[in-house]
Amino acid sequence: MGTLRETTILFKGWLTLLRAKVTAPAGHNFHRLIEDHGNAVAVLPYDASRQTVVVISQFRAPVALKDPGEPDVLEPIAGRTDDDDPDTAARREALEEAGLALQLLEPIGAYWSMPAVSTERIHLYLAPYSQIDRVADGGGLADEDEDIRVHEISFAELFEACASGPDLKLFALSQALQIKLGDLRMKSIAENR
Repeated sequence: MGTLRETTILFKGWLTLLRAKVTAPAGHNFHRLIEDHGNAVAVLPYDASRQTVVVISQFRAPVALKDPGEPDVLEPIAGRTDDDDPDTAARREALEEAGLALQLLEPIGAYWSMPAVSTERIHLYLAPYSQIDRVADGGGLADEDEDIRVHEISFAELFEACASGPDLKLFALSQALQIKLGDLRMKSIAENR
């Protein structure tokens, strides 16, 4: 197993860029760059009765750099945890980005988003919502230059969008939603026997 020997800060701002000295199992040393911006959350609100989800889109400079024709990508509501616990952060981001006051959160798990490059561990959630949970417009924070567009789309539109290569968080959450829906259908069938 390799060993992390030391880190040096190369840049500190919205994120921190570190240079790490690593010793390989064979004993030789090498360097790696590490991006650190803290843990994050992503939540996919769903309305099972209306078969809708709430997702967002906004301009993403890295996507525009790689694919100028598609700078806006459908994503789940997401953001950094900052100093909050993941549940609090998920509710905060849902209110800021989509104007949703979420009550129940259904944790899916916490996953390394890019372990070769980043320290980010992202906490994924599904969250039931109804129309009464829409308490504001959303759109993100102006001081963070978030020009977020909120979309309420059908399950079918979500699953179709996920077939063509969306944001990875959205893909994972759509898969979790499909599993949950299957479990709900099986429970309903069993109860009606």
